[in-house]
Amino acid sequence: MTIFDPPRGNLINVQGGGLLRLLLLGFVGFVLVILLFSSVTRVDSGAVGVLTLFGKVSHDVLPEGIHFINPLKTNHEMSIRTQELKETASVPSSEGLVMNLDTSLIYRLNREKAAEVYQTIGENYVQVLIEPNLRSAIREATASHTANALYSGEREMVAKQIVAQLTDLLSQRGVIVESILLRDIQLPSTLRASIELKQQAEQEALAMTFRLQKETQEAQRKRIEAQGISDFQRIVAQGISAQLLEWKGIEATENLAKSPNAKIVVIGSGKNGLPLILGQ
Repeated sequence: MTIFDPPRGNLINVQGGGLLRLLLLGFVGFVLVILLFSSVTRVDSGAVGVLTLFGKVSHDVLPEGIHFINPLKTNHEMSIRTQELKETASVPSSEGLVMNLDTSLIYRLNREKAAEVYQTIGENYVQVLIEPNLRSAIREATASHTANALYSGEREMVAKQIVAQLTDLLSQRGVIVESILLRDIQLPSTLRASIELKQQAEQEALAMTFRLQKETQEAQRKRIEAQGISDFQRIVAQGISAQLLEWKGIEATENLAKSPNAKIVVIGSGKNGLPLILGQ
C-alpha cells in the first residue's frame, strides 16, 4: 500500500451508499407505478361507479369510461340497464282462493341515486328492497279481484295497480319501475274448468243472439220487399185501362205492318179485335 491508494473502508462505504440509493429509487418507482395504476379506473358501459374512501361513500358518481381518481378510493360499479326480475308466488283472490302467479318486473336503477342506494341499501338492493315489495304488491292487488276476473279480462287492471304501488314505494328509494308483466295465472283445476264452461256458455249465447238478430233482419228485409212488390202491382193495376191496352195493341200492329219482312195479316174478330200479322 502506498500513500496514493484510497483507504479500503471508504471504498466499501461508497459502494454501499450507491446500492442503497438504487434500492430506494427502485422502491419509490414501484410505489409510483402502483399509485398510477390505482389512480386510473374504468366504468363499463351501462353502469355507474360509486366511490368510497375508507368506507365512506362519495356522492360523486362516475359515468362510463376511463377516469382518474384518488388512488385511495375504491370504485364500485352498479348497473343502470333495464333488468327483469321474475317472480312466482302463491297469491289469494277476493274469494280466498289461492292461485300461482308468474310475473316479470321490468326496472332499472336511477343513475342520480346510485350512491344513495349503495350507501343505504347496498349492492344487493334487489334482494333487500325490490323482491319483498314486489311480493307484497302482487298479493295486495290480487286480493281485491276475483279469480274469474284475473283469469279472464282484468289482468291489465291488476298490472296497472301493481305498477302504481311499486312506483310509489321504489321511486323514492332510487329504483325506476318501467312495467309489470303477468305471464301466467294458474288456478285450481276444478275452478279453471268451471270458468271455461261459463265462458263457453257465454260465447254460445252471444252466437245465438247474433243468429236471432240476423234472422230478424232477414225477415224484415223480405217483408219490406214483399210490401214493395204489392205496392208496385197496385199502382200498375190502377194505371191500366181497356183503352190503354187497345191503344198499345194498335201501336204494335202498326209497327209490325211497317216491317219489310213478308207477312200474313189475319183480321181479328169481335168488337175490339186487332189484326194478327204472321210472317211467311
